[in-house]
Amino acid sequence: MTNSLLVNMASRYSMDANIFAQTIKATAMPSKMEVTNEQFAGFLMVAKEYNLNPLTREIYAFPSDGGIVPIVSVDGWMKMINAHPQFDGMTFKDDFNSDGLLVSITAQIHRKDRNIPIEVTEYMSECRRDTATWKKWPTRMLRHKAVIQAARYAFGFSGIIDPDESNRFKEVEKNLLTN
Repeated sequence: MTNSLLVNMASRYSMDANIFAQTIKATAMPSKMEVTNEQFAGFLMVAKEYNLNPLTREIYAFPSDGGIVPIVSVDGWMKMINAHPQFDGMTFKDDFNSDGLLVSITAQIHRKDRNIPIEVTEYMSECRRDTATWKKWPTRMLRHKAVIQAARYAFGFSGIIDPDESNRFKEVEKNLLTN
């Protein structure tokens, strides 16, 4: 790995490059996996590209068959959205059925350079999972899903996923290995 990327990232946080690397590997990387220099460099490139702080877990990594995958927390997604120079606000529309149950949430991201907002609808039936977080905060979780998808469409964010998606990927990989 070139020192320039590591030194650049470490200097952003006023840290020695070696201590920064050790800290990131200890806090933002998979603990049971030997991370290669190439994987570490790739992770730092994504963090730098999106100006995300791995020390505050705006971005972190999880192991995958292909190495590691960068995960962006909801705080990281919101930081990226709010920092985009064309961002001009967002709105949400909640849709309920006749029984008062949430069916979907539509997120609209407004851009300064467009007349019509980018709109994405996420459906509870497609997104809800049988996890403690989804059981406790289903509306919040669905809103997160909608805004993240809208941000991808509005700003072209790529190569990153949210924590919920990473859990889905883990389940798929586990099922592939057992079948």
